[in-house]
Amino acid sequence: QVQLVESGGGLVQAGGSLRLSCTASVRTFSDYTMGWFRQVPGREREFVASITPYGRSTDFADSVKGRSGISRDYANSVFLDIDSLRPEDAAVYYCQARGGPASSTAGEFVYWGQGTQVSVSS
Repeated sequence: QVQLVESGGGLVQAGGSLRLSCTASVRTFSDYTMGWFRQVPGREREFVASITPYGRSTDFADSVKGRSGISRDYANSVFLDIDSLRPEDAAVYYCQARGGPASSTAGEFVYWGQGTQVSVSS
């Protein structure tokens, strides 16, 4: 069982930056592919970014590519940075984990956090 806890959401001005953090309670954290997804009411959860075990590779959605970063440390945490925030970045952001290769499909991630709300003021 993997428990994930996100933090770092809140109200951010358009054009600003944010860093979301996710801490996992699992002994073998480095073995998991970690992903960030986001969801707004009435829409499906969408892929934002992912990072494979040991940070070997990363992947980003086109909507955030070039203005975002994803990283992980050896203290069971994964981070999502987004710059030049836009109103359309507002959503609940979820940290997710899977014991397999990279994926951009939400349903392939077995473990989910509770989510953290990001609001963007224009």
